[in-house]
Amino acid sequence: MARFFVDSQSLEKDFIVLTGENAVHAKVLRLKAGESVVICDGSGNECKCTVSDVSPDQISLVVNSRMASSAEPKISVSVYMAFSKGDKFEHVIQKATELGAMEIVAFPSARCVSRPDEKSLKKKLERWQKIAAAASEQSGRGIVPDVLVLNSFNEAITRAAATDVPILFYENERAITLQMKLKEKPYHTVSILTGPEGGLEEKEVQQAMSAGLSVCNLGTRILRCETAPLCALSAIMYDSGEF
Repeated sequence: MARFFVDSQSLEKDFIVLTGENAVHAKVLRLKAGESVVICDGSGNECKCTVSDVSPDQISLVVNSRMASSAEPKISVSVYMAFSKGDKFEHVIQKATELGAMEIVAFPSARCVSRPDEKSLKKKLERWQKIAAAASEQSGRGIVPDVLVLNSFNEAITRAAATDVPILFYENERAITLQMKLKEKPYHTVSILTGPEGGLEEKEVQQAMSAGLSVCNLGTRILRCETAPLCALSAIMYDSGEF
């Protein structure tokens, strides 16, 4: 069933009109009068609607029922990923959204090759948020994860430390695994932080530990910067009973 995101005020009405990009998407799907769609406000609320009219510039819907989204995980996972080259971060946004991340956060670290300036970041953020929205629609989610950019590594670890289980993954950690850390206590919020292509510097790892993050490994293999956060997120969702 097709899924569209609208503002929360629209969701409160008995009749909803899809315009702009939503209307274009609906036409691509060739929606017809009488078909059912799901409308979400991006905050976990949704309603089931029936298409009542299709016109060149808009799609009219009748609201049949309202409900809370059943597709959201019971735990909240924040994905922190250092700036990476090319479109790797876009790949992580898309897949992390599908896997159930609550937010995806980019930040600079010492070995980052990519360091976008303020002007380019504004455009990138708009694109990144659209990627998250499209992935939410495709995967049937009721929430669109926030995509954020932080100004420093210190800001990233300070923010990440505010969860029940804040974890930094480091390839030189041999003793502590993700499984061991997740078994220590019950949790509702988790933050996972990974480095760029060249990895994190030792002093950054020490800085993160001082801020309250636990250092873990993701097995004996070296994972690419775009693979590590998705691997960790999948493992956490499995451990919490989501898979």
